[in-house]
Amino acid sequence: MTLLTGCVQLNDQDRATLVSWSRSSSIRAGLVIRARIVLAAADGEGTSAIARRLGVSRPTVIQWRDRFAHDGIEALGDAPRSGRPKTVADEDIITATLEPPPQKLAVTHWSTRLLARQLGIGDATVARAWRRYGVQPWRRQTFKFSTDPELEAKVRDIIGLYLNPPEKAVVLCVDEKSQIQALDRTAPILPLRPGLPEKATHDYSRHGTTTLFAALEVATGKVTDGCYHRHRHEEFLHFMKQVAKAYPRVRLHVVVDNYRTHKHPAVAAWLAKNPRITLHFTPTSGSWMNMVEIFFGIITRQAIRRGTFTSVKDLIGAIEAFINGWNDRCHPFVWTKTADEILPHTTRQPTSDARH
Repeated sequence: MTLLTGCVQLNDQDRATLVSWSRSSSIRAGLVIRARIVLAAADGEGTSAIARRLGVSRPTVIQWRDRFAHDGIEALGDAPRSGRPKTVADEDIITATLEPPPQKLAVTHWSTRLLARQLGIGDATVARAWRRYGVQPWRRQTFKFSTDPELEAKVRDIIGLYLNPPEKAVVLCVDEKSQIQALDRTAPILPLRPGLPEKATHDYSRHGTTTLFAALEVATGKVTDGCYHRHRHEEFLHFMKQVAKAYPRVRLHVVVDNYRTHKHPAVAAWLAKNPRITLHFTPTSGSWMNMVEIFFGIITRQAIRRGTFTSVKDLIGAIEAFINGWNDRCHPFVWTKTADEILPHTTRQPTSDARH
């Protein structure tokens, strides 16, 4: 069925589409107006009447009515604009970005404005090319390769404890978080409000430091803790005796990093008298494999960084209160990567893989 009104013809499908557009709140406002113009013209409404009712000019009504009459519903969309042709190709922009800036600029990396000025183009053109190719000169990531000659053996040992723990044994991750500062802000903290974040002064007073020793039980997430003024081998040995008392008559496999106090002769002598306790050392530059570091990140974010402490005693009290609450709601941290998945990323590649 086709309706014929003046110079505008509407079939049932086009009318249904235009009615849908005219009532839509999600498409562009310009397209809504164009649909209403064509519908009004198809219903026999005059040009001047349509212009007054829709708040547009007569030439606008005539333009969209005639476009639809000649080319159909597709003509109501925006026609492509030619614009000024590119003077520099995207590939040339990316090539220039990957080269270091000239020494005379005295900068370490390109910005959109600097590179645009260098190439004689607009900074928006540079920004579009960077987005298209995923180039982000302002970002930098860090990396470090382990030089441990026993790298593979240690990686397989630690991950084996996480993924396939020994039967009738407990796996613990032990480390110390040193130099935790008891910081007190110089003015009271302004509390969180609707539309406003919590606010604190940027300056603070220091009231001393403490070192947190923690042992994370991999199977449950439970934490055994102790706070000390220093972190020598004496404190580490004292804490290990505390851990041994917390887990009596059971074999303990303890993951630690290569901090020299963990290998002190006094510690080795104590371990020789307590053969049920075995230390497993992470590779050098591989302390990230010790899962207690995850817990240290949590307690830092949730209890220490935004805390206010007038003394070391207050700081230790806050740490102990958080860990007591953590042990009531604790959960294990599940290791998911196998040694075969990790090892290819732990050694330096013989060639660069820039992926350009």
